[in-house]
Amino acid sequence: MLYIGVDLGTSAVKLVLMNTEGSVLKTVSKEYPLFFPHPGWSEQHPEDWYEQSCAGIKEILEGVDASEVAGISFGGQMHGLVILDEEDRVIRPAILWNDGRTGKETDYLNQVITKEKLSEYTANIAFAGFTAPKILWVKENEPENFRRIRKIMLPKDYLAYRLTGTFATDASDASGMLLFDVKNRRWSKEMCEICGITTDMLATVYESYEKIGTVKPELAAELGLKDGVIVAAGAGDNAAAAVGTGTVGEGRCNISLGTSGTVFISSDSFRVDSFNALHAFAHADGHYHLMGCMLSAASCNKWWMEDILGTNEYGKEQEAITELGLNHVFFLPYLMGERSPHNNPKARGTFIGMTMDNTRADLYQAVLEGVAFGLRDSFEVARSLGIKIDSTRICGGGAKSALWKRMIANILNVRVEEIESEEGPGLGGAMLAAVANGEYKSVAEAAEKIVRVKNTIEPEPELVERYEARYQQFKQIYPACKPIFEIL
Repeated sequence: MLYIGVDLGTSAVKLVLMNTEGSVLKTVSKEYPLFFPHPGWSEQHPEDWYEQSCAGIKEILEGVDASEVAGISFGGQMHGLVILDEEDRVIRPAILWNDGRTGKETDYLNQVITKEKLSEYTANIAFAGFTAPKILWVKENEPENFRRIRKIMLPKDYLAYRLTGTFATDASDASGMLLFDVKNRRWSKEMCEICGITTDMLATVYESYEKIGTVKPELAAELGLKDGVIVAAGAGDNAAAAVGTGTVGEGRCNISLGTSGTVFISSDSFRVDSFNALHAFAHADGHYHLMGCMLSAASCNKWWMEDILGTNEYGKEQEAITELGLNHVFFLPYLMGERSPHNNPKARGTFIGMTMDNTRADLYQAVLEGVAFGLRDSFEVARSLGIKIDSTRICGGGAKSALWKRMIANILNVRVEEIESEEGPGLGGAMLAAVANGEYKSVAEAAEKIVRVKNTIEPEPELVERYEARYQQFKQIYPACKPIFEIL
């Protein structure tokens, strides 16, 4: 049988066609626009997701025996607010995960409701990108739209709704809404009351590997699918990427170097750090995970190369970076503000330490190292909980850089494992569909049989020592700059 994994990203939807053995037979990518109507805002039209996803399904089926397709599932950009009225019409453009407009609402939740109460209700505190602050923003700034709300959805769940007619979400994606009691895997009535909504506006919660329905017959015919193709709930993009990289089971780690950067640590039991610096979310395997999320990771690389240097010759520019661990230029990678561990939407990207003898290569090196240092910030929180991490899987567009992976291995002092397939959330979605269809007994079994390591990058003791000294300097820069960010 064949399975389609749909990675609903920020810039494009990427589809993966996987067979029963876990081999990726074909991939397709379809782009859609991203809108910034005001500084710090980030929006998309849900209809664009649906149209491009359908176009991608049609394209991925070209030259394939479509009757073999048994299931579809998703990895989706998290936290986005999609609101529908009583006639199932989208009320306004979706407010995305990297939107920074909700500073006032976030402060209200953290300071008035209090972080302690939020953590009690949801295991997390408020971040500007989470869904609950967005609901409060709509309530305050667009009251007419707020009154029309009948359904509240996450991005991938809107797509699943259009495919099946089932109003569903999964525990991993729901965890990032600040409306979900993560420990007990249910909606928080207290948070719904705080946001002025009711639980019937929220979807039925499934585990990521559970079937929520089948593709509607008329749509299946239009897409070229057979009747009865199952649709599994899917997962938030990071949980789906973790499945796709085999990050399932106690203490397993995955780093994703996409538009955002994440440190994902799976756990068999529920855990939360005392400062809520890491997100405590449900995992797609039915258990839990801790996650640190940087808002800008590979996007820092893209910004520096294409917007500042005006080139896309990434490999050529990286060839000039030869002396690791000796750079005296530092870069704070907070181009969109920051989530983990600082939770500060006012933070900004910053170069510091430049002198007259610095080159463009030094600044580029600082950008790459700054992202790796930011990832280590989250690692340090996890280590403070007694979690021992010796190795990490890695995925995302940034993981194609051998130089960047070497930096990460030495800055974090862990083995970095490259896997054979780099499809991340898309492959994870396809694997979840296969589990839902009974091809595998569990997500853990699917990960064990499908995901294979092809190469390991070992930390180098001398570089580890050099980067340790640099990291101790790096972690002093943000506290020093924080008062300036408030003024700016």
